[in-house]
Amino acid sequence: MLKRLYKWVKPLFFKMDPEDAHHLVVDGMGTASRVPGVPALLSGIWGVPESPELTVDLLGFQFRHPVGLAAGLDKNAKAVRGFGSVGLSFLEVGTVTPKGQPGNDRPRLFRLPPDEALINRMGFNNEGADAMAARLSRLGKRKVPLAVNIGKNKATPNEDAASDYRACLAKLYPYGDLFVVNISSPNTPDLRALQHGDELRDLLAAVKEEMEIQAAAHGELPKPILVKLAPDNDEEQLSYMAQAILESGISGIIATNTTIGREGLTHANKTETGGLSGRPLTQRSTEVIRSLYRMTEGRLPIVGSGGIFTAQDAYDKIRAGASLVEVYTSLIYKGPGVVKEIAAGLKRLLKQDGFTRITQAVGADHRR
Repeated sequence: MLKRLYKWVKPLFFKMDPEDAHHLVVDGMGTASRVPGVPALLSGIWGVPESPELTVDLLGFQFRHPVGLAAGLDKNAKAVRGFGSVGLSFLEVGTVTPKGQPGNDRPRLFRLPPDEALINRMGFNNEGADAMAARLSRLGKRKVPLAVNIGKNKATPNEDAASDYRACLAKLYPYGDLFVVNISSPNTPDLRALQHGDELRDLLAAVKEEMEIQAAAHGELPKPILVKLAPDNDEEQLSYMAQAILESGISGIIATNTTIGREGLTHANKTETGGLSGRPLTQRSTEVIRSLYRMTEGRLPIVGSGGIFTAQDAYDKIRAGASLVEVYTSLIYKGPGVVKEIAAGLKRLLKQDGFTRITQAVGADHRR
């Protein structure tokens, strides 16, 4: 009965303003997870059973299965314990900036139900790196690896962007297991320009240097850094980025962020500006993963993100070259049960293709 809970409450959420519903869920999850016994209850309802064939050893961590949470849902790391209890194998929080900022004016989040999509123009609204650091410092031991997605403040010009990414790393280094450099949101003016030319190489060099400084100061090895790219780059741009990331020594890539494209949409909200996520992004993000895997010859781990609603969606990205995948919009439309559903489906698809472990399927399309 409790497994069907989301089907009961979804109509209520969808009658609310999308952003109000978003805050209700995240804040509610954060509050409830502090009540003794609730995380165990959530895990009992939505947790994913141990499956050795789905285990992924990557970037120095063991992921129980490939499915994690994409950035944007828990911007301020308010519900890490809660989201870590609903079956996800890792969490990405943020995007966080050095200073808190309100983001763009509301309304700025829109549902497109017949398209199974969302459009957002949030604009990196968040409480800032100090607030996130304070919150994470109180959490204690976590169930799953935590990736912190970092960005620059809107008021910071691109020529000074590196200082913002450095500041986020300096403040949050002790609390993240991995870090994600977000240079691909369409909602911060000129941010995507950091994906190209010398700006990309200089930014990655600065972030890597800061990571080495922080690691040395804490007596540790540097933590993994991934770069999140947009789906709206052509093959020539992707090739340049892939080469720059390989040469930088950065640990991996997240492909992809939201798109500014609007092809095939039917809902009236398609005219809203912002980044589009969900079902319309499924195919394009898989294509980008396939290109990046080919361009890097499989040498860089790729995390696939964009339009993952089913096990087949996840598996297509894995066969294209992704070692891990992330969900966000499908959680809104299908509820937390989608994680267990995808994991179970992946086991069936592996068996169907004659694989005994999920890692054998990574990049399989390139070995035909």
